Amino acid sequence: MLILLDHSTPGGLRRRLPGHTVHTAAQLGWAHRPDDQLISLAQQAGYELLITCDQGITHQQNLATIRMAMLTLRPNHWGLLRLRIDDIVAAVNDIKPGEHREISLW
Repeated sequence: MLILLDHSTPGGLRRRLPGHTVHTAAQLGWAHRPDDQLISLAQQAGYELLITCDQGITHQQNLATIRMAMLTLRPNHWGLLRLRIDDIVAAVNDIKPGEHREISLW
């Protein structure tokens, strides 16, 4: 699966998603794009999943119009997210196009 990590998602997650091609928004020069532009660029480039720690993205975007899957993680602290890495990997491997899921430590 082709996965994009937005600017709020810890880069350490890249190494924990074997079997997937994972890029960061920063690598692509998209780190400071507004969410709607980032989503549009990602879909045009063929990304199948956007992983974000931006809690507002699901309330600010019309998820019904987004074809790629979205996974929202909380918090955006890598040390804490690592505690749920098995759940994150399982969600990535199971998520379907257009689906939105959230994994939270609280």
